[in-house]
Order: sequence, then structure tokens, then C-alpha cells
Amino acid sequence: MKIAALSDIHGNLTALDAVLRHIRSQGADLIVNLGDIVSGSLSPSETVDRLMALDLPTIRGNHERQLLASDVDAMRQSDRFAREALRADQLDWIAQLPETLRIADDVLLVHGTPESDLDYFLETVTEQGCRAATREEVEDRAGHGAERLILCGHTHVPRSMRLGDGRFVVNPGSVGLQAYEDDRPWPHRIETGSPHARYAMVMRTKSGWDVAFHAIEYDWNAAANLARANGRPEWEMALREGRC
Repeated sequence: MKIAALSDIHGNLTALDAVLRHIRSQGADLIVNLGDIVSGSLSPSETVDRLMALDLPTIRGNHERQLLASDVDAMRQSDRFAREALRADQLDWIAQLPETLRIADDVLLVHGTPESDLDYFLETVTEQGCRAATREEVEDRAGHGAERLILCGHTHVPRSMRLGDGRFVVNPGSVGLQAYEDDRPWPHRIETGSPHARYAMVMRTKSGWDVAFHAIEYDWNAAANLARANGRPEWEMALREGRC
């Protein structure tokens, strides 16, 4: 079985279409979407339309939860931009997305960790910045579930780790945004260092699950120009270079 894992599209329809074309060339049996689908400064409505038509197994991320909040004026800029662009039927589609999802008996989809859509799974933030998490940290976050494969998103960093009990945790990276800054729990940056759209192909083998990470070219200059036109010049470097 080959599962193509997508996450953190952030309304970047151009990147999503490039990734979907590449997935078709690789012969995936299933495509899954791990959340943070539309919030940003690009093409939220068009992205939801594309995904609604595909009807992929999809979970919500923290940004889906945030943009469904009742107080639009209290939203940060990315969520507000998406909320104001979406139709009622698109918001209804987002509202019915589950927080987590089990597929193929031994596969769990989460956005952050099994317990939180905001916590990092394979990274750890300290006062000094963001680093790769230790196996002990990841095992603590994974809990004691029966799944053999956990697919997560949220941090936009392509990374995997095999746990001591054989479980495999994979973050495919971000389809649509290759750098960002955050202040939770301390200020830090996430940067992949290139503008390529990311996804992962996870394969069941005789010895267990394995992964191949993919970095896909697309017209990131067009995406950056759209972000600037939509009033988000700070997204330009992230989209053009994968840096903040």
C-alpha cells in the first residue's frame, strides 16, 4: 500500500496542483490530507473547491478550528482572510472534518499530536529556538496507541522517526508554505531553506512502513506575487526562498 500524505497547504493552490500531478505519476493507492488547508493569503476558496471534489480522507488542523470561531474580528490575519473568502458550503465542509482519523486499521492521522492540534510532534521548541525532538520526547507524545504508522503535520518540516516499539511517525512537510515564525511557547522560526512544495509517499513493506519525501517545483514566484497583492508581503520570502 502506498499512501501520499499532504499537509499544511495554506491555500496554495498552485503548489497543491503540482503535488497532485506528481502523486499521480507515482501511483499512490490513497491520498490523505493532514490539515491547515486554507489559512493564509493565497487562494482559500479555490483550494477548498479542489479538495471537496477530490473527497480525500482529511482532518482539520488548528487553523480550521480557529477560522470556524464565531468572532471574526478577533482572528489573526491568515484565518480572517480565509474565513472572509469562503462560502457557507465550504465552511460547512470544514466544520465536519474530524480532528483525527484512523484508516487501514493501523494508520492514524493527526495534525499536531494525538492529543493536540497545536503541539509539535517531531520538533521541540525551547527558549533557544526549535530543534529536532528526541526519541524519548516523541514516544511520550505518541502515547500507547495500537497504530503502526502516525502521520502528522503542523510544523511544515519533512521528518520521520521510528520509535522503540516499531511505530513510525512521519511529517510530510508543507505543500504550501516553507517558512514561518511563531511565538508559542517561545519565539522561533521554521525554515526549510527552499521554496519547493513538499509531500511524502509512505509505503507498507514486508518489514513495516517506510517513507520517501518529495520536493516539487512549481511557480512559487506567482504564489509570492499573489501574497503581496493580497497584502501579505512578509509571505514573499517564505514562498520564494523557504526562509523568513
